[in-house]
Amino acid sequence: MTTIMITVSVTLTMTTAIMMMTSTLSKKNIEDREKSSPFECGFDPKSSARLPFSLRFFLIAVIFLIFDVEIALLLPMTMVMLSSNTSSWMTISSVFLLILIIGLYHEWNQGALEWAN
Repeated sequence: MTTIMITVSVTLTMTTAIMMMTSTLSKKNIEDREKSSPFECGFDPKSSARLPFSLRFFLIAVIFLIFDVEIALLLPMTMVMLSSNTSSWMTISSVFLLILIIGLYHEWNQGALEWAN
């Protein structure tokens, strides 16, 4: 029991010391304007580096990811069909597809799928 306590205390002491060393060594002491400004081939920046991001691109990417995950969930359903009860498989698949279709209709109705106004 004492060897476990010694091992735990040594491990905690070593991790704390390493975390404190990395924290003190990683701090930047000198704030240089040239180093903190965006780099544009050696020239001074002409405009802000933070351009406003279009929310449409973000929404389209999120919708793509959601439907991509749903496709990954739909593909194994064909393999499960062979080893499960047909009526329960049909019910679960129908409910899942109905949820997908309702979600797609909602996105279409809200105008999230329209690229141009």
